[in-house]
Amino acid sequence: MSKILKWVGLALLAVLVAIQFFGIDKTNPPVNANEDFITLAAPPADVAQILKNACYDCHSHETAYPWYTNIEPVSWWIGRHIEEGREHLNFSIWGTYDAEKKAHKAEECGEEVEKGEMPLKSYLPMHPEARLSDAQRERLSAWFLAMSEMSEAQEGSSDMQSGGEVSSEEEHSEEGEHEHEH
Repeated sequence: MSKILKWVGLALLAVLVAIQFFGIDKTNPPVNANEDFITLAAPPADVAQILKNACYDCHSHETAYPWYTNIEPVSWWIGRHIEEGREHLNFSIWGTYDAEKKAHKAEECGEEVEKGEMPLKSYLPMHPEARLSDAQRERLSAWFLAMSEMSEAQEGSSDMQSGGEVSSEEEHSEEGEHEHEH
């Protein structure tokens, strides 16, 4: 029995050593400051600092990869979290989102932070700077929700301005269609 355990242990060790050669790509894509959330939304300094500390590692192209991302399979798990975080919301490409998406993402951010679902609990033990106090959580959530409401209001007013007017070309076109019907 002990020989079997010894061979199983050696096989596991060999696998652990072998997988160390299959790490994740830690190259961050380039950041265009003109598309970055903090540049475009210009949050107050305290909100910007919270975002940098608690959000940008997984939700931007400014990920800082700590030492433990050199250990497999831990880095695979972390890499997948970063991939999913960027797919869902990427502050580095905020400027590419349309107004409706920005309003929706801001609302989602506010709700996720308010509920305590972000930052992820699994992220916090190794990132104490990302732990939000109740006051920080309330501040960030309220700021995102206010941003969402403002974006929705601006979008609604621009829709009304563009949707409520009929151009003279459209009027002539409609008149011509009615003449052909008679």
